[in-house]
Amino acid sequence: MLERMDRGELGDFLRSRRALLQPSDVGMVVGSRRRTPGLRRFEVAQLAGMSPDYLARLEQGRAAAPSVALVAALARALRLSRDEREHLFLLSGHHAPPAPGSDEHVSRVLLRLLDDLATLPALIASDLNVVLAQNALADALLGEQTGLRGFARSCTYRWFTDPTFRARQPVDDHEGESRAQVDDLRATVAARGGDRFAAGLVRALRAASPEFTRLWARHDVAVRRSDRKRIIHPVVGLVELDFDVLATAQGQRLIVYSPAPGSEAVGQLELIAALGRERFDAAPFVTAEPRRTP
Repeated sequence: MLERMDRGELGDFLRSRRALLQPSDVGMVVGSRRRTPGLRRFEVAQLAGMSPDYLARLEQGRAAAPSVALVAALARALRLSRDEREHLFLLSGHHAPPAPGSDEHVSRVLLRLLDDLATLPALIASDLNVVLAQNALADALLGEQTGLRGFARSCTYRWFTDPTFRARQPVDDHEGESRAQVDDLRATVAARGGDRFAAGLVRALRAASPEFTRLWARHDVAVRRSDRKRIIHPVVGLVELDFDVLATAQGQRLIVYSPAPGSEAVGQLELIAALGRERFDAAPFVTAEPRRTP
């Protein structure tokens, strides 16, 4: 069944992806008088086997919804990643996943998995980066995440609006973290298909943060499944950990922080566990949802 098509976002996304491609990326010869950044419109149309006029109308937000076959052809022509391809289908009104479950109801499956992860910092967060539950070691590493309401419940919102929240990571990591937050949020907003809280979150971020607005205009999209995080703990200092989404359910993610075997972080986590949350010293990291009581 065809879902809602977002013509404006679709047009912006197609233009932004076309501008990123060079002729050499698709086996074309570069001419000496080339002025257009990226591929020309007719070149993409040729690669996708479609009319340049129809592609122009898609990019201008004036065309009817493209077929599934045409969306697939455009994805191939633009050399889209898996996440970008899924995003293109969603914007075109095809195969949008069901709306995720409520942020207030934590998945029982994920909670059972969380209970089994006592030796690693682990938490459950919504797809909008709202922390819903975390174990004791995550409390000790990150601070108990309680008390906030509204858009501030989202770690993404706080990343772009609260300098003390950003201070929990080294300055050298801020640009990469900002890009990862924005790319993941764009995928979530499309997947939620018109969700009011998600749309309002984007509006609030654009109003509050020029950095977010700059990155949002890039139209990059990538679901955040794994990463490397450097966290500044108020007692043990800089801790370097792998960040992985181990499971998902109902629009929620089980996120685990783990040290590389034999790394300094192994001993640091043991010390953090011994110190416990009591020694977390009013660190600047403060977040949204009440912690689940074991």
